Amino acid sequence: MTHPNQASKASIFLRFLQAWGSDRGLALLGLLVGVLLPLQVFAVLALLVWGRVGGLGWDVPLMWMIHRSETAALDRAAAVLTDLGSIWTVIPISVAIALVLYQTKRWRSLLYLTSALLGCVIINRLGKGLWHRARPDLWPSFYPHPQDFSFPSGHAMTSMALAATLGVLLWQSRWRGLALILGGLYVLTIGWTRLYLGVHYPSDIAAGWMVAIAWCLGLQQLIQPSIPPAPTPQTLEEELEEKP
Repeated sequence: MTHPNQASKASIFLRFLQAWGSDRGLALLGLLVGVLLPLQVFAVLALLVWGRVGGLGWDVPLMWMIHRSETAALDRAAAVLTDLGSIWTVIPISVAIALVLYQTKRWRSLLYLTSALLGCVIINRLGKGLWHRARPDLWPSFYPHPQDFSFPSGHAMTSMALAATLGVLLWQSRWRGLALILGGLYVLTIGWTRLYLGVHYPSDIAAGWMVAIAWCLGLQQLIQPSIPPAPTPQTLEEELEEKP
């Protein structure tokens, strides 16, 4: 027979779980879908790639399928567009965004942007140095062949990191939909250029996307850039002075 006090405690605990779940349920879903699932996909790809020479079973056929659409116009477009995913393009854009966040005193957002993008660069360099995967060399190409390693793709990581951080920063604004659409097109375009130019396997691209998503969404849960900054005595005085 259950003691009345125990039943009461159980009821209180269940109410606590319900309140906590409604408050943090979305955060838990974000961790599962946005962090754990991408990390699992990356882990599978990393194990399949480890010590392997050449591409996976689906890598090369997909690359040849994309290469069959080769034209002079697409050559020029791919060569220009692929630079939009380069770190040397992403850095100036990030600095401009960081300056806006600094001027508007959005310190959490500034910390999040800096940590997300800088962390992706570091992770990418460590990953390339650890896996040592040679780049594909399937056909003669007009595009200069990069001399560093292939896994995971740096262009895929930096483009996804930029798109993900902007999506997080604009999530509670009216620009959320536009950020998601443009960010998705941007990421897919950069991924296509790397495959079209023959400098990455599809598994390189997928791995780069997965790591960037997990890192950026994990940091979002940790830093919570959407939380407004705490008011300082100076801002409180300014607000009081503005009131009639």
